[in-house]
Amino acid sequence: MKLLKDWTLFEKLWLVTFTLVNVYLFFVWDDTLLGFITSISGMLCVVLVAKGKISNYYFGIIQTGTYAYIAYGYGLYGEVMLNALFYFPLQFVGLYLWTKHKAKQTVQGEEIQVSVLTKKGWTLTLSSFVVIFVLYAYLLEKIGGNVVWIDSATTTLSVIAQILMLKRFTEQWLFWIAVNVLSIALWLKALILQGGNDVSMLVMWSAFLINSIYGYYNWSKVYKKQKGEKMA
Repeated sequence: MKLLKDWTLFEKLWLVTFTLVNVYLFFVWDDTLLGFITSISGMLCVVLVAKGKISNYYFGIIQTGTYAYIAYGYGLYGEVMLNALFYFPLQFVGLYLWTKHKAKQTVQGEEIQVSVLTKKGWTLTLSSFVVIFVLYAYLLEKIGGNVVWIDSATTTLSVIAQILMLKRFTEQWLFWIAVNVLSIALWLKALILQGGNDVSMLVMWSAFLINSIYGYYNWSKVYKKQKGEKMA
């Protein structure tokens, strides 16, 4: 298939496997249609990000909108605000910024030029996380949110990861890994305490975790190759 000509065997198998798992859960676990759409669009979005494909933002627009609606039903207000007020509009910003910074030559199918954080960048990033994390947790507690500290951590890490993603920093994936681990815990607790049949949310975040690990590996490799090309 022409669309997948620059994809590795692992990437193709990963895409097919996760799609089939979601279809299976939709029928066997009587999952909601909205949950299925959210999971599938989210999967396509993150896989395309790991590949450095600008088209990831089209699926991101769908995923952030539907996910915010589902999270609202579980009282995960941090997730709602993050997706509706932050992620959704930034899909359009990201589409613009990535289009402006296309790679002159693709290394293995990626369409953008990637970067890495400096020591100063790391210091600013980590200090910002601590301050925002504490303040946002107290805000969520005041408005009656559930699991506020995990909710705040996932929200704060997600904001930082999204900004790093817009700027095309490889380290975004380290923050996404943390986000995915905490999100799995968040949804597991929400489903146990409140019930519900949105099992696809757990599957989605588990798949995101695997993808973020691969994304860090792939972007690190692409950065080294792009840097080598510049020095040549």
